[in-house]
Amino acid sequence: MSNPVHSAFFQVVLRAIVKVMGKCSASCLINYRIFTESNQLNDLYPRNGSVTRERVTEVYMNAIDVRDLRKTFQVQKNRDGLKGAMLDLFKREYNEVMAVKDISFTIPQGEICGYIGENGAGKSTTIKMLTGILVPTSGDIRVNGFIPHKEREKFVQGIGVVFGQRSQLWWDIGVIESFRLLRKVYRVSEHDFKQRLDELVERLALQELLNRPVRKLSLGQRMRCELVASLLHRPSVLFLDEPTIGLDIVVKTEIREFLKQLNAEHGTTILLTTHDLQDIEALCTRVIMLDDGRIIYDGGLDTLKSTWGKGREVRFQFAKPMRAGDVEALTSGLDVEWTVESPYEAGVLVPFATNVSDVVGRVVGGASISDLSIIETNTDDIVREIYKAGTAEKPEGLSPLLVVQSKEPKTEDSERKEENDKEKEEKEAVTHG
Repeated sequence: MSNPVHSAFFQVVLRAIVKVMGKCSASCLINYRIFTESNQLNDLYPRNGSVTRERVTEVYMNAIDVRDLRKTFQVQKNRDGLKGAMLDLFKREYNEVMAVKDISFTIPQGEICGYIGENGAGKSTTIKMLTGILVPTSGDIRVNGFIPHKEREKFVQGIGVVFGQRSQLWWDIGVIESFRLLRKVYRVSEHDFKQRLDELVERLALQELLNRPVRKLSLGQRMRCELVASLLHRPSVLFLDEPTIGLDIVVKTEIREFLKQLNAEHGTTILLTTHDLQDIEALCTRVIMLDDGRIIYDGGLDTLKSTWGKGREVRFQFAKPMRAGDVEALTSGLDVEWTVESPYEAGVLVPFATNVSDVVGRVVGGASISDLSIIETNTDDIVREIYKAGTAEKPEGLSPLLVVQSKEPKTEDSERKEENDKEKEEKEAVTHG
């Protein structure tokens, strides 16, 4: 009869051996897959020589992949009065605030994507989770294949970050010294650092600023230096959180042109959050719109304009006075809406379904025109109305011309005023005729 103690001991040893063998076999299989994958990719990209698995596998994945991302914060609830303060001292109460609510999106390699929303919509919170600064409450994030908050050291080597209201430069030392410190942080070789720095300094015209302390720089100068600091290690993904806030139009244009060139030459993926929609129109092929922590639109700006836009407005100045009825008769049969301001000036709203050239051709052929201008849909107005509605879906029951703002019903006073205005216009037209 076997000793039960010996039997239990041998069972423990046997389980340990099986566990170790299982781990070894699994590890061998993983290493084999990594080895074969790296060899295949090295054959495809021989110019890189020996490349790490983290870098080469980026070819097969999205730059950013977000699934059901959620972030909640606990905010202390302060009670009133001295008694409430004493209670808060010993037993605090908290409210749970959900800043980001189960959002999902992917951004492929080489895309410039705008991430917009009102203040408090959750934009900066999302950026902080994507860069590993905040840990998500739930959901899954992959940036260049890494989980940002778990694989920090490897992950940050492939990203660059610029926060418009925070600096990554050292305040009291020269700009070049900050760059040298960042070279050490990112472990960039001296040769690569010099080559990259010379290229960025020339593009952004920073030659005269390198030896100046950061605190002596203007806002526009500092933002250009911040961009260089974020790109010294050649990141494949660049996060920009309101990079043009407070900048003048000249500096904004320079930064936009630089980012366009960076994306075209190096295929850098850029996620841009901003309140300046001119940045979005100038740079982005796609926009993600956030409202109260949820994504309400994800698509192209052109689609957004065609869905929510009223159309294009054509403004005419007449060389001779025109009656309102005669002006409207010029485009009879076309789905357009006229606004006659005076016998010498009028505007017509042309929906996207109607060809502008048809409208202009008819008016020019039937009236004497001294000047005309075409006004495109204002993106700011569209986005403002979407924020008010809380959705990017096209409102139902409105005509294509009245998507953004529906007309108020006419009252007796407004109808009487219109009749008086028409009588005045007819009298003026007869007098000038």
